[in-house]
Amino acid sequence: MSEPTTRGGTQPVGAHSAGAFDVRNVIAALIGFYGLVLVVYGIVDPDQKSEGTGDVNANLWSGIVMVLVAAGFALWSRLRPIVVDPTELPAEDGPADDGPGARH
Repeated sequence: MSEPTTRGGTQPVGAHSAGAFDVRNVIAALIGFYGLVLVVYGIVDPDQKSEGTGDVNANLWSGIVMVLVAAGFALWSRLRPIVVDPTELPAEDGPADDGPGARH
């Protein structure tokens, strides 16, 4: 059997990336959302400094770090996508068994 041809030398033909179902995209979205909330809160209420943080706007700085981490996750999933090869997926041999008592 011959090797599958590649598109641009990176992925076999028929292969596709996990896309939105990649867990790194979900993590990036969640961390990015919470980071943006903290950045906005840190900008809107800059007087929220306390002695416990050494008079530093902790919400603003932690929000900026979270946005940068989220950007790192998004960049990572773009540069190194998870490739799903359809030839390695289990083949369906017939109608799926829906379990006992299932109506057809």
